[in-house]
Amino acid sequence: QVQLVESGGGLVQPGGSLRLSCAASGFPISSSILRWYRQAPGKERELVASIGTSDSSTTYADSVKGRFTISRENDKNTVYLQMNSLKPEDTAVYYCKNSISPWGQGTQVTVSS
Repeated sequence: QVQLVESGGGLVQPGGSLRLSCAASGFPISSSILRWYRQAPGKERELVASIGTSDSSTTYADSVKGRFTISRENDKNTVYLQMNSLKPEDTAVYYCKNSISPWGQGTQVTVSS
């Protein structure tokens, strides 16, 4: 059963950092494109970052370029999203997903002073 479980969210002040984790089961992440999405209250879900089967193949939304970094640790079957210089507009529920996994519960990120 393909499953992805997000963790690592929390409350952080503007300018702070968080690292989100996405633990996969039922498939090896090395064989799959993984994506982080987010959904803010009252807004549509948006793609934040993706990482291909090659570590050098990453893409980012313009709104997070230079601040967020997606990475993978194949031996832990886990994908990460390092988020630096956080802004209030980054507040959202963050989800990770591949092409066949169901949507998980996500992890809440709140950026506020």
